[in-house]
Amino acid sequence: MLIVMNVGATQREIDGVVCAIESLGFRAHPMPGASRTAIGVTGNQGAVDIGHFENLPGVAEAVRVTKPYKLTSRDLRPEPTIVDVGGAKIGGGSLTIIAGPCAIESREQAFSVAEAVQRSGAQFFRGGAFKPRTSPYAFAGLGEEGLKILAEVREKFGLRVVTEALDESTVDLVEKYADMIQIGSRNMQNFTLLRRAGRSRLPVLLKRGMAATLEEWLLAAEYVMSEGNYQIVLCERGVRTFAQHSRNTLDLAAVPAVRRISHLPVIVDAAHGTGRNYMVTPLARAGVAVAADGIMVEVHPRPDEALSDGAQTLTFDEYEQMVKQVRAIHEVIA
Repeated sequence: MLIVMNVGATQREIDGVVCAIESLGFRAHPMPGASRTAIGVTGNQGAVDIGHFENLPGVAEAVRVTKPYKLTSRDLRPEPTIVDVGGAKIGGGSLTIIAGPCAIESREQAFSVAEAVQRSGAQFFRGGAFKPRTSPYAFAGLGEEGLKILAEVREKFGLRVVTEALDESTVDLVEKYADMIQIGSRNMQNFTLLRRAGRSRLPVLLKRGMAATLEEWLLAAEYVMSEGNYQIVLCERGVRTFAQHSRNTLDLAAVPAVRRISHLPVIVDAAHGTGRNYMVTPLARAGVAVAADGIMVEVHPRPDEALSDGAQTLTFDEYEQMVKQVRAIHEVIA
């Protein structure tokens, strides 16, 4: 259910509706908008009598929501959400660039990449301390040591740190050292992890599962939001298809499709979406052209020596050229 408040409803009236919702054993999710506040209701197992709310002071209307995803829907919040990550914004018409190595390998490697990322004008640094690898023998990250290096990157270069958590215990560590929790494709439907991220104070970057429908993706975001964390960025990173010319098939159509039905910002991971170095820049350009709120790419001083995903990683020169090109496209369509 969705309760829409009158324009100019007071905070006392909003609090009164929240109390009424909670008195019935449900959970209230106030979402302030540009002109009025909407309050989502979750926790009900069946239909709720709208008569409980429609006559409360300040209420304009109570509406039953038929979509399985309620909090992520534009029905709740018509205006696009702008996610604040330590003062840096994602959404709202700006172009966000998130760049860095796939995995943190050493302090020297991380600092050299961070210098290039800072020089490009990007505000976000990505790097994995915990890597879910297909093979148990592949490099799986430095763990907490990698997180400490990421915290040093933030301190020295002023970049916001985005890094992946694999389970509840690693969320605790990511909260200690980073600015944004990444939920990877393999964990998009790890519901215990999603609920834990929903109780975090940090924003969440939620990658689409490699075989997930848009509805399943939005419902994963719903798990996070249902716990009270509304700062979520969706990331399209390619889906598994029959194609052999790329690692994954980057679903660019997902960007306008999601923007039509959800208020959450959407970015494109052009690295994992292709798995091929020569495809990253063209598809980063395409992602911006279809109005993604940002792009994510991987950068390394020597991609051929990278311990993880070197085949889809840009050199410093390639990264610099890519940034110039995507910004030029964004200026045209903004």
